[in-house]
Amino acid sequence: MSLFDAQALQPGVARREVFGWAMYDFANSGYTTVVLTAVFNVYFIGVVAQGAGWGTLAWTLALSASNLLVLLLMPAIGAWADAHAAKRRLLMLATAGCVLATAALALAGPGALVLAVAAIVLSNFFYSVGESITAAFLPELARHEAMGKVSGWGWSFGYFGGMLSLGLCLAYVLSAQGRGEAATQFVPVAMLITAAVYGLAACVTFALLKERATPRVAAPQAARSGWAPLLASWRQAQPYTDFKRLLLCAVFYQAGIAVVIALAAVYADQVMKFSQGETMALVFTVNIAAAVGAFAFGYWQDRLGHQRALTLTLLVWIAMVLLAALGTTRGTFWLAATLAGLAMGSSQSGGRAMAGTLIPAARLAEFFGLWTFAVRLAAIIGPITYGLVTWLTDNNHRLAILGTGSFFVIGLVLLWRVDMARGTAAGLQLGGKPSAMI
Repeated sequence: MSLFDAQALQPGVARREVFGWAMYDFANSGYTTVVLTAVFNVYFIGVVAQGAGWGTLAWTLALSASNLLVLLLMPAIGAWADAHAAKRRLLMLATAGCVLATAALALAGPGALVLAVAAIVLSNFFYSVGESITAAFLPELARHEAMGKVSGWGWSFGYFGGMLSLGLCLAYVLSAQGRGEAATQFVPVAMLITAAVYGLAACVTFALLKERATPRVAAPQAARSGWAPLLASWRQAQPYTDFKRLLLCAVFYQAGIAVVIALAAVYADQVMKFSQGETMALVFTVNIAAAVGAFAFGYWQDRLGHQRALTLTLLVWIAMVLLAALGTTRGTFWLAATLAGLAMGSSQSGGRAMAGTLIPAARLAEFFGLWTFAVRLAAIIGPITYGLVTWLTDNNHRLAILGTGSFFVIGLVLLWRVDMARGTAAGLQLGGKPSAMI
């Protein structure tokens, strides 16, 4: 446990509690790595949709439907969790929902479109709720000046968790292929492995992580406090100008990241002609790069500053898109994928920490619900744009990935409209005045 620097933590926070919090990133990352990034997306298009030309668009529509549910419901869910001091309970419920829905994916065979779509919508919804709630614990655990470092611990643990799930699945897939089994036999088992790792690893979080908040409003008032503060804060721009600018920036750059998460393996399969095993090995390597990037970036970010550090990661993303879109060799694609890994861990950790410095302390879950709102809106815009481009251009994936680069360019421009000093001061000042948001 000496890995965690006690000086980075809030008074009274034990290292083992931070370990428990970081273990949730370890637990849930297998879902995104195996289900959304490496295995089930390719299986959905090739087997469930049976290789139809609309398969990529159908996959992106399923993800977008799930993200739309999160976008509509998460602000109210976050406000309820704040009001009832129920972040930990809600995290347990979201975990159970995602684990069960992921296991249900094992039942999706050729042509089982309705079942596959329903399980993806539910699993991704519960995953996203858990992701938002666990992020809301961050400012309770980390000192303000060490937010990036502690966030980096979580993201780096997450990529190791993703590698564990993917590694176990890859070992099984290679063994199954050696026995002559088809994807319809080994992919369902991979879904069960992923669900099991998620559920077991999350038990460590629930054993160690505390609920530090106390209930603050009556239930009827809490029920009304989901959308009203969200809409009020958006109208009253001055106090939260820089946080809202960061949200707008996040919509664009996270749209690009959402494309990479949801469709990188599809690109490798459709354009580079990777086999299932090669694609999983590629994603495994990307996760190593992402873990290194997230952990090292957390320390570097606190010294360099959140804004400059995030700028550098967006530049890396732009370089990655150009390599992937214009490169014709597998070596070039491997280089692009490695850059994506480094940038993914860094940009996701950096964005979460940057938001944490701007959020009023009294509204952690609610305002991280706003952050999730922005990320999920991005997860709708990005993949649907990619899916529409492939559908309208006879599956031209190169053009679709090149268009993805525009999201990172726009995000980079918007990032430098954020005044971190002003935004941090506003967040600290308003943190002691929760009544202003009701």
